[in-house]
Amino acid sequence: MKLDSQRLKKDFPILQQQVNDEPLIYLDNAATTQKPAAVLDALQMYYETSNANVHRGVHTLAERATNQYEAVREKVRQFIHANETAEVIFTRGTTTSLNWIARSYGEANVFEGDEIVLTYMEHHSNWIPWQQLAKKTGAILRFIPLLESGELDLKAAEELIGGKTKIVAVSHCSNVLGVINPITELAEMAHQAGAVVVVDGAQAVPHMPVDVQELAADFYTFSGHKMLGPTGIGILYGKRHLLEQMEPVEFGGEMIELVEEEDSTWKELPWKFEAGTPNIAGVIGLGAAIDYLSTIGMEKVHIMEQELIAYLWPQLEKIDGVTMYGPTDPAVRTGVVSFNLEGIHPHDVATAMDMEGVAVRAGNHCAQPLMRRLNLQSTVRASFYLYNTTEDVDKFVAAIQAVKEFFQYGTL
Repeated sequence: MKLDSQRLKKDFPILQQQVNDEPLIYLDNAATTQKPAAVLDALQMYYETSNANVHRGVHTLAERATNQYEAVREKVRQFIHANETAEVIFTRGTTTSLNWIARSYGEANVFEGDEIVLTYMEHHSNWIPWQQLAKKTGAILRFIPLLESGELDLKAAEELIGGKTKIVAVSHCSNVLGVINPITELAEMAHQAGAVVVVDGAQAVPHMPVDVQELAADFYTFSGHKMLGPTGIGILYGKRHLLEQMEPVEFGGEMIELVEEEDSTWKELPWKFEAGTPNIAGVIGLGAAIDYLSTIGMEKVHIMEQELIAYLWPQLEKIDGVTMYGPTDPAVRTGVVSFNLEGIHPHDVATAMDMEGVAVRAGNHCAQPLMRRLNLQSTVRASFYLYNTTEDVDKFVAAIQAVKEFFQYGTL
């Protein structure tokens, strides 16, 4: 059965409003997604019935909160097919997860002359931690180039990944080009060279089935707010033997086993990385989001997005002055579409589209190196999700036409 996006849209209270006297068409899902009533209800229920700190008290509320919190760890494990819950670390988000990997695993395993391989499409969150690690250790950054289509040049990757490579850091899906990268192939290259693979999955986990074991990812990171969950909660997945080697990056309550005057020891996985009071409500909200997505089925979400892009792309190609970026084949991309309208600044396009009730993003999308490779300053980005419909696509296309006419003739 196909996914009924029109019905799903009714589950999202925020989408029932008007913006500038127009029905809201929300197409900024790569930045953050809206929250269904089920997630909002879970947050309220936690605060109304179970609000207590976790792992510390023996009273009823504390035990209830702890059980709910740890139950979500198992939900995450199942959702990404990790081997065990000890491999699932709660963090503040993808950015925190990637920084922890670079600071803990990276600083212990990367030395002067070693190489870190990135791609030119990385979000700043999967670029700057490695850039800073290289500056600190004397390691060398290498970059996998892009083909004309926006896909990775795998032949060049084979040549780049070699005996000096210690880390290959790559986004599963680009937040600008929408391209889905071949993680399993890159992991095989890395492992043959004795390197580990770090995957930024922020734009993948919300949109398609993800199996970290099938991908052969050594580390995999993502954020709750991009998959219908609250802000401020994310996941760091790592293979047990790698996490066991790593030292915590943050220190404090609840991650310790024993504190003496001159030394301390840490709890076992996964708690040794989770210092202080965690984002308990965020975790519980993430669990509700996973329940919602699991009920729908991630394969259905992925197929729906590909169908929307297949419906949209030919319409964009017919509009004079529109330039799109990334692969033309919906089979190798997500629901992210970056484009520019000739002669009109992306920020002006986004502002004018907002007057039509269509929310899109304009800017460099935290991918300045990619923009330079494309000889661009910025683009407009529309990003679709499970509650978007073909009617939303039609309104989006009509808004582009209206913006074009406005800047040509002065009327919207």
